[in-house]
Amino acid sequence: MALISDPFTLPCGAVLKNRLAKAAMTEGLADERNRATDRHVTLYRRWAEGGAGLLLTGNLQVDRRYLERGGNVVIDGPQDNEQLARLAAFAEAGRSNGAHVWVQMSHAGRQTPINIATEPVGPSAIPLALPGGRFGKPRALTDEDIRDVIRRFAFVAETSKQAGFSGVQIHSAHGYLLSEFLSPRVNLRDDIWGGALENRARLLLETVRAVRAKVGPDFPVSIKLNSADFQKGGFALEDCLQVVEMLNNEGVDLLEISGGTYEQPKLLGMAGIEPVEDPKVRASTKAREAYFIDYAIAVRAVAKMPLMVTGGFRSKAGMSEALSGDDVDVLGIGRPLCVDANFINRILDGEIEKAPDVESGLALGPWIFGPQSPIQMIKLINGFAKMGWYYEQLYRMADGLDADLKMSAFKAFLSYQTTEDKKAKALVSA
Repeated sequence: MALISDPFTLPCGAVLKNRLAKAAMTEGLADERNRATDRHVTLYRRWAEGGAGLLLTGNLQVDRRYLERGGNVVIDGPQDNEQLARLAAFAEAGRSNGAHVWVQMSHAGRQTPINIATEPVGPSAIPLALPGGRFGKPRALTDEDIRDVIRRFAFVAETSKQAGFSGVQIHSAHGYLLSEFLSPRVNLRDDIWGGALENRARLLLETVRAVRAKVGPDFPVSIKLNSADFQKGGFALEDCLQVVEMLNNEGVDLLEISGGTYEQPKLLGMAGIEPVEDPKVRASTKAREAYFIDYAIAVRAVAKMPLMVTGGFRSKAGMSEALSGDDVDVLGIGRPLCVDANFINRILDGEIEKAPDVESGLALGPWIFGPQSPIQMIKLINGFAKMGWYYEQLYRMADGLDADLKMSAFKAFLSYQTTEDKKAKALVSA
């Protein structure tokens, strides 16, 4: 039975000092030119000193035209000396205290907000089924566009290695571009990039091969993959298992299992507007605080590479239970680290047994939405209000402050939305 404090050796030979990872959480701390800043350095040094064996950055973008949000760091062409120095400082901070720091490489695809791009891109011209007009109708990528995406991921991987990061993760989950290509609901193409699953998976596979060719055999390469989109007609668990089999011989060092999209945000532990399509898996005896543990166990039956699961971990008992039986190898911790950068050290040292409950009082009042608002819509907006609250805590930590546990969800929600709009308007073209 693996312990959360045990080191773990990856297939490439790199060693993580323990089994706990700081999960990827989009930081929104880049400047108006999408460059890393001193706030990244402060935040990642605090997280590294906090005891994690692995730190995953959040959504570093491969194309500044299509961002997940205005504050994303971007690498999408030759970097000047100042940017390279900023990236190197970011990497050095993340490596402190013996931690690995891996760049999560992503392309937002059709989930690019309209204040970033009025016409985002995707495998097909299928817009997001979300109210509010925050996302435009995407343009379908051409064959040459797709091949350019592959080159961009490979370039970011190479640059990340040169800057001193310890590894990379290819983001192919949560409804971003690579995940969109996997979904038969979103990818309606009839060329080599669409149709049968082997074609829908082609972009991911070609990206993995291009990245590995750039970084060599000894550099960690990870993938984040949905167990399912949890949407009718979307990427299903059966598809996931087949894709994992396709990836088995591609030199993947760590496969992180997650799930959901903006339309069905299971990654945030909540449901979207439409009914959840929940794949049937055998319920395990693992701790129920782990969102995706049962899906990871199903993946383990076909996967040859190590597995990571993220989402919901709050207690030492839950983490230990999730590792028991060797069904997964690494556990991702997210929101507790937005409240306490030293959370992992405190768990490992036995100082605390679980994270404090900070969410029970964060719901926005029903008066905000009006008495006729659909219950599911209220739940969804409340979920995003909680997300905004955690981002506000993350910003405080990046400024060297402690979390403000008394901050109201309403104040955080308004502040977060205002900040996002300001960052998008302030962006400067390269």
